[in-house]
Amino acid sequence: MEKQNFTVISEFILMGITDHLELQALFFGLFFIIYVTSVVGNLSMILLTKMDSRLQTPMYFFLQHLSFIDFGYSTAVAPKMLVNLLAEQNTIPYNWCATQLALFIFFIISELFVLAAMAYDRYVAICNPLLYTVIMSKRVCWVLVALPYLYSAFLSLITTIKIFLSSFCSNNIISHFYCDSLPLLTIICSGTHDVELIILIFSAFNLLSSLFIILVSYLMILMSILRINSAEGRQKAFSTCAPHLTVVVSSHSFETDKMASLFYTLIIPMLNPMIYSFRNKEVKDVVHKLWKTI
Repeated sequence: MEKQNFTVISEFILMGITDHLELQALFFGLFFIIYVTSVVGNLSMILLTKMDSRLQTPMYFFLQHLSFIDFGYSTAVAPKMLVNLLAEQNTIPYNWCATQLALFIFFIISELFVLAAMAYDRYVAICNPLLYTVIMSKRVCWVLVALPYLYSAFLSLITTIKIFLSSFCSNNIISHFYCDSLPLLTIICSGTHDVELIILIFSAFNLLSSLFIILVSYLMILMSILRINSAEGRQKAFSTCAPHLTVVVSSHSFETDKMASLFYTLIIPMLNPMIYSFRNKEVKDVVHKLWKTI
């Protein structure tokens, strides 16, 4: 049976992070620092990979796009969340909510497949080092990021349009701190079967297909590392994969509660540039060189 009593909605009320008013100032300060750190870290990684020729390799090409994606989906959520922590009522206009949902879906799906592309890149670098520059040509690298972007844009538009062409109930309260698809579905009065099916099928496909590529790539990498005779060679090969593997493990989380969403939308974008830059000699050398020239 379809839900009834639908109405025209001009804005939504977001439940926010906490009901305790005394904690909102504390959360604002904490999340503001995290967001600024994330923005500075990711934009710095983008600039560094463009400025120095040593960082213009396929690995850093994908890292550049990962930083862009992290900046994108954290910015889609964090600024409005921070404003709402200081506001008396956590509201978001109808069009802003649709835009936020579309951007968030686009960047989240893009990240899954860019991480898969990065795993493939590491597989080629370790298992086929002599053919690495041939296989991972500039054209191939662009295809490996362009396809996820196009696919993510298509799926984002389809999901957002299906949700916002539906009829919402008089209850316009979203039980989350940003406009996400599942909380929005709970306040739709018209039938939601089609959009629920789209979300279910494509979420499963996105997760399983990206994980499959990553797991197969790292299985092949592991087998290749175990065939390396010297301990130094094995350590070097593992060190090139460890940062990416760390990001993959932390990023493939689909919990829907607020704490998990905070971790995914704010903490992960802040940690990713730190994981890659602090563990990577080339990045540290470039930063040191730029620091000396200032």
